[in-house]
Amino acid sequence: MTWGELFRRTAEHAIAYRAWVGQAPVGRPADAAALRAAFGGTLNKRGTDPVKVLDELVHAAQGGIVATTGPRFFGFVVGGSLRSATAAEILAVAWDQNAFNGLLAPAAVAAEQAAGTWLKELLGIPDTASVGFVTGGQAANTVGLAAARHQVLAQLGWDVETDGLGGAPRVPVLASAERHATIDRALRLLGFGTAGLTQVAADSNGAIDIDALTRALPDGPAIVCLQAGNVNTGACDNLRAACDLVHERGGWVHVDGAFGLWAAASPQLRELVDGIELADSWACDGHKWLNVPYDSGFAFCSRPQVHAAAVSYTAAYLVGTGEMAAAADYTLESSRRARGFATWAALRELGSDGVAELIERCCRLARRFADKLRDAGLEVANDVVLNQVLVSFGDDERTERVIDAIQRDGTCWMGATTWHGRRLMRISVSSAATTDSDVDKSVAAILRCNSGAR
Repeated sequence: MTWGELFRRTAEHAIAYRAWVGQAPVGRPADAAALRAAFGGTLNKRGTDPVKVLDELVHAAQGGIVATTGPRFFGFVVGGSLRSATAAEILAVAWDQNAFNGLLAPAAVAAEQAAGTWLKELLGIPDTASVGFVTGGQAANTVGLAAARHQVLAQLGWDVETDGLGGAPRVPVLASAERHATIDRALRLLGFGTAGLTQVAADSNGAIDIDALTRALPDGPAIVCLQAGNVNTGACDNLRAACDLVHERGGWVHVDGAFGLWAAASPQLRELVDGIELADSWACDGHKWLNVPYDSGFAFCSRPQVHAAAVSYTAAYLVGTGEMAAAADYTLESSRRARGFATWAALRELGSDGVAELIERCCRLARRFADKLRDAGLEVANDVVLNQVLVSFGDDERTERVIDAIQRDGTCWMGATTWHGRRLMRISVSSAATTDSDVDKSVAAILRCNSGAR
C-alpha cells in the first residue's frame, strides 16, 4: 500500500458520496443497533491494511450518514461545505499542522491572519479587532464572555485570572429571554452561573426589548449579551441602541452572531445589524452560512490585549509564545487543527460578492418557503427576516406528526422547536447548494405529509 493508493481510494469514496448526496434520502431514522454492531466487535491483535480499513469504515457508516451536506437539509442552521473549502480541509488533514503559533505552523497562522482580515471587512467588525479560530459558536461565546469577565472585573479593581471569582465583586450579566443556550453554558463554565443572569424581555419576533433593557441595566458596568439572528426567528437585536445604553454605564457588549452576523456581508440586509461595530466582542460560525466544514467558528474582540489576557498562557518549553499574541492565544485550545485553510479557501472561492449572494439567496429561499406554505393554508408563525421559518400545522400534536412524517419521508429534513409556548416546524435555509427546485420539492413533501397526518 502506498499513500497514493490510499488517497486515491479515499477520493473515490468522497466523490461517490458528493455525487450521491443531492439525490439521497436526507435523514431517515438510523438503526442505532446495526450501526453499533457494524463498528463494534473485538479489536484485532494484528494490524489491518489501511485501504481495507477505509473500505470497512465506509461500509460500517452506511445507514448512519445524514445528508447535511446536501441541498435539502433544513433542520438546523448549518450549511454544507463549499468545494474549495472541502478540498482545503482534505489538504489540511494531510499537512497535519498544529496551528498553535507561527513557529509551529507558519502557513496555518498566515492563512488565519488573512482570512481574519477578510472576515472583519465582511462582517463590519473594526479592523483592529483580534480573531480566534475556534470550534464554533459555543467556544466563541465562551471566549467573548471570558474577555468580558476580565475587562469588567479589571475596571472594578479585580484580577480574575490571578484571584479567581471567590470574593470578587459581583458582575451583573444580562441577556435576552430568547438567547441561545450556549450563552448559559458559557456562563456556567466561566463561574458566573445562571441563577444571577437577568433575563430581558424580547419583542413579538424575538429581538430584545430596548425599553426593558433600559430598565434592567444597573448604574455600573455590566456584561450584556445581544443577538444577531434569533435561533428560531432570525430576528436581530437593535445593536446600536443597546450598545449605546451599555457603554454609557461602562459595560461590555457581547454579540452572539453565530449565523445572523453574516447579514452584515449583504448590502440588502446590513441594516439588520446596524451598529455591529460598536460591540466589544462577537461570536460567529463558519460552518453555518459560510459553508465550510465542521468545526469552524470565530471569536472576535475589540481589545486584542484583553482577549489574550483572558484565555492565553505561556510556558518555558513553548518556543515563540509570549512575544506577540496570535493564533492559540485567542482560543481555548492549545493544539489546534489548521481550520483557517478552509475558511481562506471559501472566502477566495466566493469573494465578497459571492458571500453576499449566498446570504441573500438563502433569505430569498426562506421567503419562498414561507410564501408557498402560507398560500397552502398553513400558518407561518414568525416574521421572516433572514433564513428562519416557523410553521404550525394547526396544533402541537399534528405539528409533531407532520415533522415525524417528513423526517421519515427523506425528501428533506426539518426539525421541531418550541417558541412562545407552541410546537412548530423550524426551517433553516443555510446551504449554498439549495435551489428554488429544492424548496419546491420540499414544500410538496411537507404538504403531502400534512395531508397524510391523522
